[in-house]
Amino acid sequence: MNEIALEKLTQIISDFTATVGICLPDDVEDRLRVLAGEETVPSAKTMYDCILRDIDLAKELHRPLCQDTGVLQYFVEVGTNFPYLDEIGAAITAAAERASREVPLRPNVVEPLGERNTGNNIGHGAPYVEYDLVPGGTDLRLRMYMAGGGCSLPGRSKVLMPLEGVSGVRKLVCETVLEWGVNACPPLVIGIGLGTCAPTSAALSKKALLRPLGTHSPYPHIAKLEEDLQRDLDSLGIAPLGLGGSRSVLGVNIEAAGHHPATLGVGLTTGCWATRRGEMLIRADLSTELRSHRGGLLK
Repeated sequence: MNEIALEKLTQIISDFTATVGICLPDDVEDRLRVLAGEETVPSAKTMYDCILRDIDLAKELHRPLCQDTGVLQYFVEVGTNFPYLDEIGAAITAAAERASREVPLRPNVVEPLGERNTGNNIGHGAPYVEYDLVPGGTDLRLRMYMAGGGCSLPGRSKVLMPLEGVSGVRKLVCETVLEWGVNACPPLVIGIGLGTCAPTSAALSKKALLRPLGTHSPYPHIAKLEEDLQRDLDSLGIAPLGLGGSRSVLGVNIEAAGHHPATLGVGLTTGCWATRRGEMLIRADLSTELRSHRGGLLK
């Protein structure tokens, strides 16, 4: 890969990272505006006014909409014939450092257990990058998520006895959100993974969080559980910002995989009202399509 192409790929990913930090994805902003319009509790309406004002100011001032810009996580789905396959990791790392410096994004990465801040959001295993290869493909589908501290606190992964079934899943999710959800700045986006063991369920829950609001599982019984859990969680009335209101969640997404008959793994990942995620397509010629934000990439 020549230096010009590497620089272009790095700048694309840096601009993408900046966009995600400053602007909510369309589905999250649209859902917040719907909930704000439907809210009847006076204190909650005031909180929604503050949230919507924050969204507008971030765009106007070209600054992150939350001071906690999280730890940067990138999810790469790339074709094996994408011409810059070998350079993706280097471009992402350089882009994360550049965006952290130029936006700026708060440096959140500390060394494992040493608690020394690296100062640029780069460190051992940071940014986090996960790869999925598409045989014969020529494009790069890049998704990213800013994992803030508060919205990471409710994260859980547990293996249930299989006979606990749907009721066991609902109980674990509701108890977790009731105990920890206020720390994550509700209304929340809830990602749930169902699988065989703790790590697979946790990974599926993060993939669920990356899915746009308003989409549903292709499996009818899983889609029904999404609806039931949203109803369960809304009844807690902890939103917005934990001060009480009509809704607790923006949406509930579930990703499920076949599991062992002796286990039922459940993973839970939460996003705050400012669920900062994005998705873009980068083609072999380095042309792009931003799929998560109507306004295009910020420069």
